[in-house]
Amino acid sequence: MRKTAALLILLFSSLAAAGEPLAHVDVFASGADGYNTFRIPALVTAHDGTLIAFAEARKENASDPGGGDIDLVYKTSADGGATWSALRVLDDPGDKWAASNPAPVADRDSGRVLILYNRWEPGHGTAESRPGTANNQTWARWSADNGRSWSEPVDLTRAARDYDDWGAMFIGPGGAIQMRSGRLIVPAAMKPDTYEFWISLGGFDGRTLFMRAYALFSDDHGATWKRGSLVKAQTDENQLVELADSSILMDARQGAGKHRWIMISPDGGRTWSDPAPGQDATPICASIERYTLAAAGDDRDRIVWTGPAGPGRSRLVVRVSYDEGQTFARERLIYGGHAAYSDIAILRDKTIGVLWERGVTKGYQFITFTKFGLDFLENSR
Repeated sequence: MRKTAALLILLFSSLAAAGEPLAHVDVFASGADGYNTFRIPALVTAHDGTLIAFAEARKENASDPGGGDIDLVYKTSADGGATWSALRVLDDPGDKWAASNPAPVADRDSGRVLILYNRWEPGHGTAESRPGTANNQTWARWSADNGRSWSEPVDLTRAARDYDDWGAMFIGPGGAIQMRSGRLIVPAAMKPDTYEFWISLGGFDGRTLFMRAYALFSDDHGATWKRGSLVKAQTDENQLVELADSSILMDARQGAGKHRWIMISPDGGRTWSDPAPGQDATPICASIERYTLAAAGDDRDRIVWTGPAGPGRSRLVVRVSYDEGQTFARERLIYGGHAAYSDIAILRDKTIGVLWERGVTKGYQFITFTKFGLDFLENSR
């Protein structure tokens, strides 16, 4: 497996308070491999410990689906993220088509890694896709060899979306999980026929997107999927985490206002509580993940969250919660410059891996991998 050392730039952030500086490894570099821009990272740890990093590879420009040709690509690492394989294309849906929103999950029972994602017809993104059409599609693949090869794609469009009434839906990105019961759950959001409007709310005055989040779930290792109910908040991109009591917490990007939304499902993603205010944060796709669980023998319960602390899309931080996602008591700076979307995976050695969008002089120049352990997370010096 050829190592692309030229693309793996070792950087150091100025975190003197943490002792050893964090090492940042650039996995995807915009302008490389014939692609204009890499965006929308997703990360999963396969059963043998292999890390698989996914991204949207935008050929012509940096635009979202509807604005140009996008492939879904990935790289693997067998050494905990220090080095990465050459780029591989997972899905090239055709000229001017787009593949987007990767959400991988490792099924501990089947041994497979599954990934759900979207396809979009040329010229159709979230705003342009219409009910009763195949403008917007949902697909799945699986790997039985820890990412070395993948199945042919399976069309899940009619299971994932109300085909006749919804204009579009999209997956995650990232954030798919397997419950301790074995159920697979994938975060999603839908767009009705109406997409956007202008509001003034809580200091927010401007355009907002009329979307609502929900979850897809499977009890047969991805063979069939069902949709849960829509949450009662204006939300879109979201991620999921299983709580100590086996309920599911959804942490969702807000449609408007300063704070994110939190919803709880007591029944594995079928129904959701009324929304409660989450963290004040830049409106963005953030990541949330179970780190430790006291009931499994760890010293205490911990949930970790990554996202930009701001202003805007800058200053990537990790926060830790000791009360099952209700509050986040600690914050550590990962990177002080341009930073946007992120996704978390727990490695086999119990370190935390973060795959995230990084910039030096502007946003989205790299998709970068960073890992750290409990010492960094809870170092108070």
